[in-house]
This record gives sequence, structure tokens and C-alpha cells, in this order.
Amino acid sequence: MMRRRTTLLTSCTALILALGATACGNSDPVSAGGGDKALGGQTVTVAGVWSGTEQKNFQKVLDAFSAKTGAKTQFVSTGDNVSTVVGSKIEGGNAPDVVMVPQVGVLQQFAKQGWLTPLSATTQKSVDAGYAPVWKKYGSIDGTLYGLYFKAAHKSTVWYSPDAFQQAGVKPPTSYDDMLKVGHTISDSGLSAFSVAGQDGWTLTDWFENIYLSQAGPEKYDALATHKLKWTDATVVKALNTLGKLFKDKELVAGGEKEALNTDFPSSVEKVFGPKPDAGMVYEGDFVAGVAHDQFEKTIGKDANFFPFPAVDGGTAPVVSGGDAAVVLKDGKNAKAGMKLLEYLATPEASAVWAKAGGYLSPNKNLPLSSYSDDVTRATAKSLVDAGDSVRFDMSDQAPAAFGGTKGAGEWKLLQDFLRDPSDPKGTAAKLETAAAKAYKG
Repeated sequence: MMRRRTTLLTSCTALILALGATACGNSDPVSAGGGDKALGGQTVTVAGVWSGTEQKNFQKVLDAFSAKTGAKTQFVSTGDNVSTVVGSKIEGGNAPDVVMVPQVGVLQQFAKQGWLTPLSATTQKSVDAGYAPVWKKYGSIDGTLYGLYFKAAHKSTVWYSPDAFQQAGVKPPTSYDDMLKVGHTISDSGLSAFSVAGQDGWTLTDWFENIYLSQAGPEKYDALATHKLKWTDATVVKALNTLGKLFKDKELVAGGEKEALNTDFPSSVEKVFGPKPDAGMVYEGDFVAGVAHDQFEKTIGKDANFFPFPAVDGGTAPVVSGGDAAVVLKDGKNAKAGMKLLEYLATPEASAVWAKAGGYLSPNKNLPLSSYSDDVTRATAKSLVDAGDSVRFDMSDQAPAAFGGTKGAGEWKLLQDFLRDPSDPKGTAAKLETAAAKAYKG
């Protein structure tokens, strides 16, 4: 399935192209460093979308597991199309033991196809103790827990240039209307307000989801996410109206809709934090910080900062999340050792390894905030954990891929069309409903 908004820091891309490898960093089995340990001599194979910096940091977690248990590990990077790659490996008799699944819809697909093993009592106990119930809900099918959410994304963060705000004489806003007013003030000072990554349809779904969750509320959000509510509902049209006012305002969108449609996610970050800034703000998840820091050498908290996506029309400020859930495949050669890995991943100890390395958020409330390496990440993590059960998983990630996760089709394409011409929210809602009805039936 597509979507890896968090796999854009691909420092090993050149190596992949040169060697034709499926993974980079430490793709060979990691030496256990102790055959006398419980899992000595066993190798746990883990598949996931991560590459580059993310894969390197996850390898540190796997190395810590090896040191603790004696197991060896091997990570295989699947690219974005996790379900297809994993399905072909199962058919070929070469199933990995553990898969890091980036979408709720894919986790549900795997469970319904009978590929998954329910998580152990030990893991379930850790989840009950450390996670808000909503994370257990997203990892469960028909009341059975199959997925452990090890890594989360906070997708309700608006990133801004403190220098641009200072030049314009504005402060971070606390309501959506105030955010647009701040945007106009920034525009008057010489920069556009927002850099919008319209070339990547998933960023537009994230815009919609934050507005919809705040404006319509969590119950309507849940109903729309499961298609129990039609996309022609008045609440959808209202949210599209709200989004359309931003899209059609050339003072707010850098370069207008034409330039936005030619701007991908990394470029949208560059327009704010690169050497020649065009805009003062870019909306996307906490992973913006990784791009700003790693690619443009910005000090997070000083040269780049965020404010929470503000409340819309007097609603509650939204907290939309994404995440990667670890699952154990029945057909893995070392599924029992894979389950031991999940028991480890469910602990604060495992999360602390990646938290220290950076570019990571854990939904585990038992992970001390001091584990994170900077104040901005601590604030983002606190916001995610404090949101508790009000967190809502990315709506398009919950949908069938044909609607919510395919480039040039479904919600992605229709919202790109809406960015190009936002004059008919009602008509766009009707097209979204047609596409959703077809995908959910399939």
C-alpha cells in the first residue's frame, strides 16, 4: 500500500539503487553476542516499510533485543506495497516472522486472510498497562489483539519558521480562524502563509481529516472512517467548504493551486525550512522535524517549531495519528521467537532505544518523556499520550487502499482535483461517496 509519509529520510537510497538491495544499513543477520541466552541460534525476520534513517534506528532496537535474548535478527525493507510483498512471500514459503504494518486497513486484511497469530498474554498485559484503549482497538479484529503499535506519528502539528513569525510580528494561533489571520499577516510581510504538498494526495487527506475531526467530532469521524456515514453528509460538505477557503486563497497557498499540485512533501518542507524560504508554515506530522533537521540542518525548537493543529469552529483541537503495528505471521519459520520480539517491543525499554536516537514517537504512556532527546519531541509525545482515547487514526489509512491509499485514484485524486478547483464542495463530496462506495464493497 502506498503511503509512507514517514519514510522520506532515505539516506541509503543511492546504496539501494547501486546494489539492488531490499534493505540497507545492517541487512545481514545481527550477531546475537550470546548463544547461551533463551533464543540463541534463532533468527527473527522482520519486514517493514522503513528504509534509510528509520531503518537504521529500528535496527538499534533489534540489536538491543539480540543482546537481551541471544536471537539474531534480519530486517527486510518492503517498500510501500507491504501487503503485496508479504503476500508473495507467504505464497513462496518465505514468510517473515514479524511485519511492521503501516495501515489499519492492511492489518485488518492480514487478519481476515488468516495470516496472523493473536498476541501473547504477556504482550496484551503490557498493552493494557501502557496504552490508551484506542490503540488496542486499532490493533484488534473482532475483539482479538493482533497488532502492537510500536511507532506512532502525530499528524496534528503545524510547523513554522520562528524567524518568519518574528518578522511578521505574530504568535502561534489557537484557533483555525486565527491561523488564517496569522497566515494573511505573514503574507503581508512578504512570504506566503502555507506550503502545501498537493502533489502527494495523502497530505490533502490529512488536511481534511484534521478539519473534519475538530469540526464534526469523533463519532462522525469514526462513522465516516468505516463508511457507516456517507461522504455526501452535510458535515463532509462543511469540512470541504472550510478547506476550500484555504485552497482558493492565493495569499495563503505558496504559488497558488498550480504550484501546490507540483509540490511533493519533501519540497513543501524545503519551501519553509530550505535556503530560500517561500512560506512561513507547512502542515504535516511530527516527521516534518526529521526532514527539517536532517536535510536542511535546522535546530528543532530554534529554527523550526510547531503548534498544535488548532480547533475549528469552536470544536476540540484534533489529534490525528498514524502508526506502525507489529504483527506475527503464522507462517513464519520462527513465529515463536517473533512473538518474543513483540513482547520486547511492548516495553518502555524497547521504545527508549529509538526515542534516544530521534525521529520517533511512542504511544506507550509508560515511556518517560525524558527518553526523548529534545524538548519539541517531548512536547509532541506528551500531546499524543495526553490525548488518550480522543486520538483518531488517520482516516485514509483505515480505508480500503483503492479509496484511501492509491496514487491517482480515490480520495487522493479527488482531493487533488478539489485543490485545483475548490468551487464545488458538494460535487466533490458526491464523487468521494461514489469512489468510497465502490471501494468498501470490493
